[in-house]
Amino acid sequence: MRIVVASGKGGTGKTTVATSLALVAAEQESVRFMDCDVEAPNAGLFLDPAINTRKDVGILIPEVDESTCTFCGKCAEVCQFHAIAVIGKKTLVFPELCHGCGSCTLVCPEHAISEHLNVLGVLESGPAAHGIDFSQGVMNVGEPMAVPIIRELKKWKPVNSPVIEIRDAPPGASCPVVETMRGADFALLVTEPTPFGLHDLKQVVEISRELGLPAGVVINRDGIGDNGVDAYCEEVGLPILMRIPMERLIAEAIASGKLLLKAAPEYRQGFQNMLETILARVHA
Repeated sequence: MRIVVASGKGGTGKTTVATSLALVAAEQESVRFMDCDVEAPNAGLFLDPAINTRKDVGILIPEVDESTCTFCGKCAEVCQFHAIAVIGKKTLVFPELCHGCGSCTLVCPEHAISEHLNVLGVLESGPAAHGIDFSQGVMNVGEPMAVPIIRELKKWKPVNSPVIEIRDAPPGASCPVVETMRGADFALLVTEPTPFGLHDLKQVVEISRELGLPAGVVINRDGIGDNGVDAYCEEVGLPILMRIPMERLIAEAIASGKLLLKAAPEYRQGFQNMLETILARVHA
């Protein structure tokens, strides 16, 4: 069972919901938590994992042997991302544009292109509170592409085979979010009742539907803004699985790195009910 927690808009409380859901799930089943927000992972601040395994991650980029290269230009013709160019008697490689597809290596008639690993970041894992198997990707500062790191994080084998996998997605509605959601069984969409929250919720709903994922909504900071999110969810048939009100106690707890369920244990039953609803919907 793979549950992805996404938001569209940043700062809606996605990690707050994901970590609390993991805590409740771990009381019943073995859980793997994956922080896929590789540009700014922060779930570890709440789950406090003991990182004991690290692995460099990146993509294979071309390296041209100009003593063998005939500068025919076939490598540049096949590259959809313009990461390699042939100018006169010079072949130029632009690593920041390369997606590591390997097409240039395959089509080179002189076998003048080899590949080497361009490290984009690191994968980390270790046990966290309540037996949660925690893993995260951390992208190197300045790197332009998060997707290869997220893809490898999803492939990384956990120590034990979990019954439930929870993925904390990046904010937004671009390629990293799509990659995080791909292969999941359910999309839990966290939003806030504001025009900005509604706008970005609509984008991530479209992604979930394109991927064929059943989805449900958590409204965080309930009580502010307007009723636009409620009206939209009713219109498109999206169930609202939980509401978390705007409370100073919760805001102070999250700002100090405390889990929501530790600061406000009265919400535990709400998260348990939500988890049961998600499991029932997926199994159905």
